[in-house]
Amino acid sequence: MDNKIWSQRADELLQKLTLEEKIGMIHGAQLFQTAGVERLGIPPLKMSDGPMGVRQEFLPSSWKPVGCSDDYVTYLPCNSAIASTWNRNIAYDIGSVLGEEARGRGKDVILAPGVNIKRSPLCGRNFEYFSEDPYLTGELAAAYIQGVQLWDVAACVKHFAVNNQETERLWVDVEIDEEALREIYFPAFYDAVKKGGAYTVMGAYNKVYGEHSCQSEFLLNQVLRKEWGFDGVIISDWGGVHDTKEAANGQLDIEMSVTDDFDDYFMARPLLEKIKSGEISENTVNQKVKRILLLMLRLHMLSKEQRKSGAYNTPEHRRRVLEAARESV
Repeated sequence: MDNKIWSQRADELLQKLTLEEKIGMIHGAQLFQTAGVERLGIPPLKMSDGPMGVRQEFLPSSWKPVGCSDDYVTYLPCNSAIASTWNRNIAYDIGSVLGEEARGRGKDVILAPGVNIKRSPLCGRNFEYFSEDPYLTGELAAAYIQGVQLWDVAACVKHFAVNNQETERLWVDVEIDEEALREIYFPAFYDAVKKGGAYTVMGAYNKVYGEHSCQSEFLLNQVLRKEWGFDGVIISDWGGVHDTKEAANGQLDIEMSVTDDFDDYFMARPLLEKIKSGEISENTVNQKVKRILLLMLRLHMLSKEQRKSGAYNTPEHRRRVLEAARESV
């Protein structure tokens, strides 16, 4: 199915949705999924961490593990280890293992890979990231993403952008020359989108040039949408949204967070009320929902085409992971 047919199908569904149903699709309805629209056959979008293997299941509105005894997945080498192989084939292979296991666990979006450049050893997310080097990171991330998306699962490249420290990570305003930004910190994201073909991107917690990354006109609109031509879905980091109007009028498509007050998220009831009062145009929501519908079509979530089923914790997966770990050493 080509993009034109997908676009027409998304438009047809969009016209049938109520405002309330559309709002439900652009924010978390559980800790790791959005609301579906059962009457139109639109499923929820199910997400999971992360780069080192599909995360354990949690209760819908609590960070308490479900505690299943039969859901163990393959434990993958961290991205730092993959970068140590300097091997695109290994990166692709590990991405494929992760994608197949995510599908096997019923996920639509796997929140990986992380591609921020390592600047400080104190960054708590360094294990999620590949390297200090933009070229190495971009080359391996692109291959990794292609492996993931082979399995009808969307990779979610993160955290855009310059998320390099833990101290005040929700509020730090990164001061950086644009030349350094474009030569060091952007190339891996560019490669992930343009060469890897990532279907989704996650915004970062920090500010850049005074704007929160998940609401940033510069990052999400000027760079990601306009310069790089990204037409996929942009997802917030969990708790990365801080203002209803900025998020709604910006390029963010889905707001996720760490709390269970799902109807009170910035892009939930507060956005619904602002649209009904005329303060924000409903068209902003339509654009977000169409991109989500297009993602679902790309993943064969809305079509009659057979979607890949996946598998997890198989002997073959364990063998491939061990091979990658050995090469990293």
